Amino acid sequence: MVWLYDITAKNYDDIKEFDPDAESFFLIRPLRHRLKGVPNPLVLDVATGTGRLPYSLLEDPLFNGRIIGLDPSRKMLNFAVDKLASYPFRATLVQQTAVPLPFADNTFDAVTCLEALEFFPSDKNAIVEMLRVLKPNGVLLVTRRRGRDGKMFPSRYKTVEQFETMLTELGAMEVQTVPWQVEYDQVYGRKKS
Repeated sequence: MVWLYDITAKNYDDIKEFDPDAESFFLIRPLRHRLKGVPNPLVLDVATGTGRLPYSLLEDPLFNGRIIGLDPSRKMLNFAVDKLASYPFRATLVQQTAVPLPFADNTFDAVTCLEALEFFPSDKNAIVEMLRVLKPNGVLLVTRRRGRDGKMFPSRYKTVEQFETMLTELGAMEVQTVPWQVEYDQVYGRKKS
């Protein structure tokens, strides 16, 4: 699957039609709100691609933390390097798959993974790893593909209830699904203490 992202890396942001204002309002503000009270949060963005979330988060003047973006696609990361060049001491990029994550237990204040779980060999194993590296009470933000597009992944498709139950059984609490885009919901949770 990495080869597909290598091929589309050059046009990925155009294909996705990212809108900076929408990203700020619907993605960054809610994440930052959930991190309220955490001084200088450390965030891990799994499957960061071209650095969409790191860039948007670092552009927010109220975010004062650092972020690590992880992705297996070297070409996607090359575009992320350019995008994050203004933040050399606050952004780090790592070429690596999501399982296993190359970080110690209880490292991050937040772990995010947008529009990628359905492409991993095991969404469950990836979430286990994300929760492992998340600090107790840390924020987890993942997305679930929904609707007709979600059902195109028959072995991976889960209803909202099934997805929330899976996260709870894997060690998340306060799980909440929020509609986001036509094809995706945002799903928030916190790691059990």
